[in-house]
This record gives sequence, C-alpha cells and structure tokens, in this order.
Amino acid sequence: MDPTENPLRILILGTGNMARNHASAFQKMPDVEIVAGVDRRPDMLTQFCNAYEVPGRFADLEQAISWGEFDAVSNVTPDAAHHTTTMRLLAAGKHVLCEKPLATNAADAREMADLVREKNLIGMVNLSYRDVAVLQRASQLVAEGAIGALRHFEASYLQSWLTQPAWGDWRTESQWLWRLSTEHGSKGVLGDVGVHILDFVTFAAGSPISDLSCRLKTFDKAEGNRIGDYPLDANDSFTMQAELGNGALGTISATRFASGHLNDLRLRLYGDKGGLEVLFEKREERLRICRGSNLTDARWEDVAVDPVQTVYERFVEAIRGEGRPEPDFEHGARLQAALEAAEKSDADDGRFLKVRV
Repeated sequence: MDPTENPLRILILGTGNMARNHASAFQKMPDVEIVAGVDRRPDMLTQFCNAYEVPGRFADLEQAISWGEFDAVSNVTPDAAHHTTTMRLLAAGKHVLCEKPLATNAADAREMADLVREKNLIGMVNLSYRDVAVLQRASQLVAEGAIGALRHFEASYLQSWLTQPAWGDWRTESQWLWRLSTEHGSKGVLGDVGVHILDFVTFAAGSPISDLSCRLKTFDKAEGNRIGDYPLDANDSFTMQAELGNGALGTISATRFASGHLNDLRLRLYGDKGGLEVLFEKREERLRICRGSNLTDARWEDVAVDPVQTVYERFVEAIRGEGRPEPDFEHGARLQAALEAAEKSDADDGRFLKVRV
C-alpha cells in the first residue's frame, strides 16, 4: 500500500522552540501527518498549531490519550517530564521519539527502555549529532575493521558561551541562567551536552562505556555565585577517563569555557591498524583516516561521505518496519547510566566506577 494513502499520525507533546524543529522535519515527509499538539500553555499551543496547521489541540496529555487518534509522539517536554509522559504514552500503545536525555536518572531511563521492549513499540532518543554524516561513516569504518581493534580515543565538546557573546550575554539575559543553576533543573555541562559527546564516542566505537572516572568543575562567575534568583552552581566543565566494553581506553571532556569555539565536537579513534579523526566544527563536517602504507609517514586522507537520514526519517521508517530504531531507548538508558556514574565518581573524588545498566 502507498504510505501516502495511510499516513503516520504524529502528535507533538510540548510546543516550545524545539518542537518547531520536529514539526518542520515531519512536514517534509509525504507519508506523515501532524494531527495534534499538546501544551498546558494556551498561547504557546495556539501559536504552534496555527503556524503548522495542526488541527488537534489539547491542554493536557490525558485528554490527548483519551482521544487516541494518533500513532506516534514527539516528546518535546522539559527533561524532568520525559519519564512520566513517555510511560503514559507507551502504556497507551504509542511509539515515542523522546528528546534527550531519555530521563533525569538511570532508574527511570531503564524503566522506559524495558517498557518499550515489553510493549514491542518503537522508542527512540533525539540525539541530534547522530545525524552528522561523518560520525555515521566513522562508525561504519570501525565496524568494518578499517582501523583494526580499537585501543584509544579522545573526545571533546567545546562551547564558549560563558566567555563570548555569540548567543547573547548570559550575565544580563536571564533565559540562559537556568542552565547554570541546579535549583532550576540543570545538571550542568555534563547533563546538557555530555550526553552528546558520550553518544559520539560510543556510537562510533560500537561499544558502551563500562568503567569511568570523572571530575566536574564549577567556576566562580558572579559575586556570590548568584544572579538574582539563580544560584550559579551547576558544573561548567568535566573531564572523564573511560574504558569501553571492547577494552578501548580514552578521555572525554566538555566545557562552556572553550574560547574560540562555538559548538564544536571532536573525536579521534585509534586502532592497531590505523586512526580516524571526526570533526564537526562551525557546522562543517570532516572525516580523516590514516591506515595502511600511510602509517609509515603518518599521512592522513580525507574520507568522502554521503548524506544521511535524519532521526525523524529513521523514526518513521522504524515504525513502518523498514529500518532500525537508532538511537533507541536501550542506548539512551546506557548513556543515562554513564552520566549518573560520572556524578557519583566526582562525588567520590574521581574514583573509577562500573557503569551499571
């Protein structure tokens, strides 16, 4: 049957700025229809639904579930609401694409992954950098054995909005301050972007983190480390030593003090037969490899890559049974377990800990 004759019906839960990315992506697909939006903020809901011509409008999730005329959901609620809302949707038999992180703690993430499996539904996490083509090609090369057995890696996520006003001035523009305050729900740079660089490493390496040691650092940024109602106590930088399930050892770091960088991800992978370098800087991608006869004089060559599907396209294909649900809830739960282990390690002066999933 032509899928355009039987479109997948999508509900958007949460209609803030990120929801617009979801809606724009889904509306480009001829076999998808956005049938409803849900938000407790009536003005936000109206603006979103009018902008994207969404017919169904609900003030709360229970009303939408009672209506039930949808197949799948983009969950674009705040982090703390991911678990509760997703569990309700899964119980109702709906497929879910959930914004990162999957949950705010490992136990909740594990419960979500288990329920997806039990219900035989599609559950995917929107880790946006998974759509970087050079990362996907690097993962393929590692899996094919292009650099041999993986031995070592280095990864970093570099932001600078605490040192340069590329996005605005956080000292005077309060919309930034929640990211710096645990009282307002932030887990700092570890929780905000750490999930992305951990995904970068584990996806490319084809192996989860098994053990880690982590240190978190919060720097003095204002008098009394407070601006108005916001105590500035969330971590600004982290460094991590990690061992993967395949035995590779390496370092992972992220910071908001990387002056000269806007939003850059770097990954270097070294095997016993070669090396790979993955760069995503200023939204430009580059992949380099050194192997074979080039190892003699350490000569690196660029690798050409083809465009890749978006997570939204992969979500729809997985629901239709035409592709794998990557990244799935199981992967999201493993990442959450690693983030939780990192917090515990820092609290224990950086002691190496097993990542328990």
